Amino acid sequence: MRPKKIILCVDDDEQTLSVLRFMLETNGYRVLSANNGQDAIGIFADTTVDLVLSDYSMPQMNGDQLVKCLKQIAGHVPMILLGDPQKMGDQLHGADALLPKKTCSPLELLDRIKVMSARKRGPRKGTLRISAPQFAVAT
Repeated sequence: MRPKKIILCVDDDEQTLSVLRFMLETNGYRVLSANNGQDAIGIFADTTVDLVLSDYSMPQMNGDQLVKCLKQIAGHVPMILLGDPQKMGDQLHGADALLPKKTCSPLELLDRIKVMSARKRGPRKGTLRISAPQFAVAT
């Protein structure tokens, strides 16, 4: 049996966080949750996470600022921002995907999470692969 993918959900609204947790856990994911950016950074630094799902509009640190901090820790982890497209604006964001929070269906969100959390096989780009030395066999 494959290990469950770990998703870090970040939202300041406790009700939205519990709905996301329920939806993801019933679809086979393991969910870690945080109510603010500082808690999310602490969890992310201590735990191996397969995907980050964050709300854009949060007090103290918005979702884009959080994503930029997390990308400095582990840039290979996919990150999704959920929010109001008008509040997020047209500027470049550090997230791998931007989804509208109100109009995105749960199935659409689950499909996006499934695709983005799939682990790639083989070495990651930019990593050095060290192979074992080859020994000649004496006959």
